[in-house]
Amino acid sequence: MTLFPSPRKPEHLTERPLFADDKKFAEAQITVFHWIMVVVFFFLATGYWSIQVADSEYYQELAHSNTVRSLPLPAARGRIVDREGRVIVDNLSSFSCLLSRERLKDENLPLIAQGLNLDLQDLQDRLHRFRKQARYVPVIIKEHLTPADVAFVESNRHADMFPEIELIHSVRRVYPKESFLAHVLGYVGEASEAELDRPEYAAFKPGDTIGKDGIERYYNDSLMGKDGQRVSLVNNRGKELQLLKNEEPTAGKPLKLTVDLDLQAVAELTLQGKRGAVVALDPRNGDVLAMVSRPAYDPNKFSTRISSADWKAILEDPETPMFNRALQSRLSPGSAIKPLVALAALEEGVISPDYSAQCSGHFFYVDHDFKCHARSGHGRIGLRYALAQSCDIFFYNVGLLLGIDKLSKWGEMAGLGRRTGIDLPGESTGDMPSRPWKMQKLRQGWLHGDMINVSIGQGYLTTTPLQLAHAIGGIASGGVWNPPHMVVGEATKEKPRVAKVNLDNVQRVIGGMYAVVNQGGTATEAWLPGIEVCGKTGTSQLISNETLKRRNLTGIVKDNAWFAGFAPRSNPEIVVAALIEGGEHGDRASIIARDVIKAYFDKKARAKPVVPVSVAAAVAPK
Repeated sequence: MTLFPSPRKPEHLTERPLFADDKKFAEAQITVFHWIMVVVFFFLATGYWSIQVADSEYYQELAHSNTVRSLPLPAARGRIVDREGRVIVDNLSSFSCLLSRERLKDENLPLIAQGLNLDLQDLQDRLHRFRKQARYVPVIIKEHLTPADVAFVESNRHADMFPEIELIHSVRRVYPKESFLAHVLGYVGEASEAELDRPEYAAFKPGDTIGKDGIERYYNDSLMGKDGQRVSLVNNRGKELQLLKNEEPTAGKPLKLTVDLDLQAVAELTLQGKRGAVVALDPRNGDVLAMVSRPAYDPNKFSTRISSADWKAILEDPETPMFNRALQSRLSPGSAIKPLVALAALEEGVISPDYSAQCSGHFFYVDHDFKCHARSGHGRIGLRYALAQSCDIFFYNVGLLLGIDKLSKWGEMAGLGRRTGIDLPGESTGDMPSRPWKMQKLRQGWLHGDMINVSIGQGYLTTTPLQLAHAIGGIASGGVWNPPHMVVGEATKEKPRVAKVNLDNVQRVIGGMYAVVNQGGTATEAWLPGIEVCGKTGTSQLISNETLKRRNLTGIVKDNAWFAGFAPRSNPEIVVAALIEGGEHGDRASIIARDVIKAYFDKKARAKPVVPVSVAAAVAPK
């Protein structure tokens, strides 16, 4: 008998085997571990995919940039020289500042802009332009550094304050002062995004310097050369450890222009303070001896990356200095076109060599009074005197006899209404009207009144100074029009045009042009002793006399002055066309042509070898 029985444990305190709870706990831990392993594996796989596949190029570039630095070595553009080899455009050695984008610290950018005197927003915009380029490709942020800029880069780069900047050697384009030959030479600048989208610039990249206008643009591929490259091993601070490759740049090819600097200088001086153009050609081969357009701009401002203020000032200048008046002005040539009208009429047989017309100062046609510049008239007048005195009434009659169909044929033969094909960009076509031309442009038929105006170089007929020089040069050469060109040895796409003309008719027209200068004609100011200068003046109206009076613009809007002349009379060697906008009278333009022609023959006389008397006597026949 048990006096004290053992107390009975409650059912919920009944002991169970310990291994049962441990087993469940272990299973839970294993499950969690498995999921952790799955997540880790997925993370590693995703990272591996990103590094090896999706972003492999980026990480390769990043690894490359940490060890290898590639610096461009800009090539010098080819020199530009005149026909005698005298340097016109050269290159100046300078320095540029590069910025490494993979080492760039954002907080340093404002300090770098301040130290290099750059606009921060412009600098940020420039870096944005290179966003599609590999980050290890450096960006030139300032060219042609001043001594202060060089000191800033050198001191801060070596002090490791701004390890993202680097100094490299560069080449600056140097143009003549005083805007000399500006429109012919053009200028260089960094290729814009719009230009890089064009097929012709497919091989270029952001930051490349290209020719923007003139010779620089037309012959860009020849002038630009090939950049070099310096590749080196660097540490994480950009310090060079080992030179891996040093490829020297190849300079561009030089260009020899047909331009004569002496004639160009005279032509530039004659247009000083005026608005207009001068073109001098050798009609025998098409060489451009001089070409001037005024006002002009300074190409040197572009070679140092033109500032926004300077660019705005040029664009907003009412004188339009970027406009090349020599080959882009489309203006009525006035009476300067009369030699072509005369030759066409003779060749087409609509007038005889002894044809004459009565000039009373007025020519009434239908209900309009067409006047001659000589209001009292010239009386009965023939071809030679009509050219010499520029009689409008004579050419009104000739024009109506000739008709637009025949005149447009000869105008096109002489190069009017079409580009000459000169090796410069931006040439205008001008307008040589015809029946189809007027119908296409104005949806109107051709009228006799149109022909009266065109016969004296007014109305729908427009030309450029280059086209006028080309046209008159072909007449003076007996119906041979050689296409003008700017570079020695470079043929244009155009071929010479040769007209089968009666040389007696050519001489009759030239005789009239000779009388213009030498026999009391409208350009006696162009006379030169010992030189048979021939030419034709032109005064072209911008607004009719009636409109001037009605709008009270008399004396405010002035006529343009033209002159086209050549010398000598037989076998001409030089032809010059001059335009003065607002010059009022053609004789004023003739003075410009005279000075250029004189300079040509003065230089030619100086170049003649002088044989000593003793030598001459020694070689004289016995």
